[in-house]
Amino acid sequence: MSDLKDRLRADLTTAMKARDQLRTGTLRMVLSAITNAEVAGKDARELSDDDVVGVLTTEAKKRREAAEAFDAGNRPELAAKERDESAILAEYLPAQLGDDEIRDIVTAAVESTGSAGAGMKGMGAVMGVVQPQVKGRADGKAVAAEVKRQLGA
Repeated sequence: MSDLKDRLRADLTTAMKARDQLRTGTLRMVLSAITNAEVAGKDARELSDDDVVGVLTTEAKKRREAAEAFDAGNRPELAAKERDESAILAEYLPAQLGDDEIRDIVTAAVESTGSAGAGMKGMGAVMGVVQPQVKGRADGKAVAAEVKRQLGA
């Protein structure tokens, strides 16, 4: 069984005992999403820690997007709740890469694929090299923007 999933379950129990409604609700939601991912498809399977991080990343992204939508809809109380949930999920995610680290990874990928100056034609090759290195540790939008910038697109 996944160590991260065990940690989430243990933290859920602790949050329930502490009567922390926000943390309890957030952890229940993410454990439900993990269970849904396990039973999706033809065969049920046990998720690895990497798979659980993928689910956590997806859920955190949903929270960020919902907070932005609530801000745009002038609903600051709901946006704050989404941000609080996102902060709880961030505790279980690997440390996020900074802009400098993303730039260095993209630069190395552009050089290794020979895509310098290729414009959008080289984007797929560069993203194919970069994505496994940044999975769960960087926002896809930021990575894609850096790749476009370096390819001159």
